[in-house]
Amino acid sequence: MSTSTRPDPAAGAPRDPAPASVSTHILDTSAGRPAPDVAVSLAARGGPGAAWVTLGGSRTDADGRCTHLPALPPDTTHVRLDFTTGPYLTRRTQAEERQDAPALRDSGAFFPEVAVTFAVTPGEHFHVPLLLNPFGYSVYRGS
Repeated sequence: MSTSTRPDPAAGAPRDPAPASVSTHILDTSAGRPAPDVAVSLAARGGPGAAWVTLGGSRTDADGRCTHLPALPPDTTHVRLDFTTGPYLTRRTQAEERQDAPALRDSGAFFPEVAVTFAVTPGEHFHVPLLLNPFGYSVYRGS
């Protein structure tokens, strides 16, 4: 019986795991529906001390889903999603005012931007939804 620890050439070289991937969607919890047309930017870094690199972005569709985020580099350890929520919240407030809905106190965007930073593991998918309302937000790791 051989106890050699050399790799078996027939087995092929070990493969690096696929890079992590990210998706998101936004639900407007005060309206009970998705938040369409919100700009989302994706940045990544390869280690706690590394510089952030903006990879690109997309906008949410009619279902609040952001389906065109760029792929992550293989060495990514941390991701930042930047949601530009101000224009959406302003449009929503203006639409309510046109419908004679009760005015929101301090109408406008209390949180004009939401930045969410999280750690990733190669080979895993990370779905990070944003639950948004005019005066608060919540995020979580979805599936």
